[in-house]
Amino acid sequence: MENVVVLIVGAGPAGLATAACLSQFSIPYVIVERESCSASLWRNRAYDRLKLHLAKEFCELPHMSYPLDAPTYIPKTLFVKYLDDYVEHFNIQPKYLTSVESSTFDNEEKCWSIMAHDMAKSTIVRFTAKFLVVASGENSAENIPMIPGLQSFPGDVIHSSKISYDLVAHGANTSIIIRSPIHVMTKELIRLGMTLARRLPLNLVDTLLVMAANLIFGDLSRYGIRRPKMGPMVQGSISKIMGDIVEFQCSKKISFDAIVFATGYKSTSNIWLKNGENMLNGNGLPIKEYPNHWKGENGLYCAGLGRRGLAGIAVDAKNIASDIKSVIGTMSG
Repeated sequence: MENVVVLIVGAGPAGLATAACLSQFSIPYVIVERESCSASLWRNRAYDRLKLHLAKEFCELPHMSYPLDAPTYIPKTLFVKYLDDYVEHFNIQPKYLTSVESSTFDNEEKCWSIMAHDMAKSTIVRFTAKFLVVASGENSAENIPMIPGLQSFPGDVIHSSKISYDLVAHGANTSIIIRSPIHVMTKELIRLGMTLARRLPLNLVDTLLVMAANLIFGDLSRYGIRRPKMGPMVQGSISKIMGDIVEFQCSKKISFDAIVFATGYKSTSNIWLKNGENMLNGNGLPIKEYPNHWKGENGLYCAGLGRRGLAGIAVDAKNIASDIKSVIGTMSG
């Protein structure tokens, strides 16, 4: 049994940021990570040619900026290096290959009891923690939606993370189904919007961005894209699957050899976290709306689950560290 002040679950950007902020207050912590490295999503799942679509000033973790010569839009390789430098700078030492299986709050001892699996040694490890930070991410596991008849499909059914990225370049005839309406924007417009949002109401910023996009792109209807409300729609949502036939909500039916779900990822914290119903819902995401989503009860916190990207992670980490510092001060005062 290891007794710790703060246990952080997850060594992605959110967990690393929280660890760094705690270290600024000299608050001891332990950070556990189920994978063999930090930020495994960025290292192992991201495109090699990926670039952050927000400008670098919105993608910094607390207390450490990017190098002065870094480009405005950070490529994957540079972002991973930034995270490695961040770990070294703040002397963050995650316990890798440690997968949390369960956590419960002990009302008598007033602490969190955590059981984890040390995958390297094939042993069970236990922690008690005064404070527990859920930083395991919004994208912990592949999200494959439940579609009527999916089990009857005779071809390959895989998540997009399992295949090479350039299907078309290798001769595959693909169709794209966009689940939700989207706007067509440039990264420069998004950067402008992020900047304006610091001073202007979000609904006004949104209106300005849509107007600017209309001026830049003009009428995109010839490409099957209706803006701004409907966004680019190819076939619409899937209604059901009957063998190799996929039926869409528009009643159109098409035969496919394979289905690739590019439907993102989901949180898994609701699987192992018990007594966290006041903070997270059944999908492992915060119940409260931003910016009040990061704090639960009995010393429970979450970082990076507010769907606000790296900028939101930085805010969460600072809030959590400051709140823990305040609680510790009250306890010792």
